[in-house]
Amino acid sequence: MRLDRAIILSFFLPIAAYGQTNNSQHAAALLLKSDQLTLHTALQLTDLARTKAAALNKEVAIAILDSGGQIIMVSRGDGVGFHNTEAARRKAFTAVSTKTTTLTLSRNARSNPDSENLASLPELLLLGGGVPIYHKGKVIGAIGVAGGGSPENDDLIGKSAGILTADIIAK
Repeated sequence: MRLDRAIILSFFLPIAAYGQTNNSQHAAALLLKSDQLTLHTALQLTDLARTKAAALNKEVAIAILDSGGQIIMVSRGDGVGFHNTEAARRKAFTAVSTKTTTLTLSRNARSNPDSENLASLPELLLLGGGVPIYHKGKVIGAIGVAGGGSPENDDLIGKSAGILTADIIAK
């Protein structure tokens, strides 16, 4: 009787194993692989932005968000108004969700009646300082800067942190 079971199992075991492999391959085809910002990268981007802000003699609030709009980190320079942390987060959220710098988006919305209603969406903030972060042609996050004294300064500070190299991104 045991020999019969062993023979039957020897026929069905390869079929069961094939079914598992096939399902795993099918499941992998349904999932997207993406590059993601790490905390280490967010710290480096923040340092780059703070260096540029210091060159302009400014203290700023900085927010770094991932591609899904989730906060990786937020920091506020000494003496910066606390409302700027939320402004920085919303600028980064706007940049990552629209894949556009907020300065460009703001100027386009003002000059185009068809897009001026963007300013009324609750989470979007159409002020300069939000910059999407691209890697391999895809948006993987954004930086938001607030408190630099003008939309142009915030934009310039945000763009100073927008250049990434592959060695500071985890896959």
